[in-house]
Amino acid sequence: MQRKRLGQWGEETAQNFLLEKGWHLLAKNYRTPFGEIDLIFRDRQWIVFVEVRARSTLLMGRAEETIDYRKRKRLLTTASHFLSSYSGPRLSPRFDLIGILRHDEINYELNHICGIFTP
Repeated sequence: MQRKRLGQWGEETAQNFLLEKGWHLLAKNYRTPFGEIDLIFRDRQWIVFVEVRARSTLLMGRAEETIDYRKRKRLLTTASHFLSSYSGPRLSPRFDLIGILRHDEINYELNHICGIFTP
């Protein structure tokens, strides 16, 4: 599967997973000049900024190993931009990671890590 299609599939899979948990979707592929956040959800008292990493192999490492200092900085800056224009209730921000390892068309492993780092 092409990398772009794998990424889109991963974001859809993650979105459906969180919607099934009863979370409320606020934004998808939120882009700014500073960066992009894949999914933004509301979960009770949290605004959750979700980074999705889909893989078809572990040759490049597990998803949680790919969030380096530069990526954290881009996520924080982009989240600040979103929060500055958000008119909903005042909620605490949280950064989650959903890593998905796709084995084939049907089988995959999904790992949801809450609070991958603190702002």
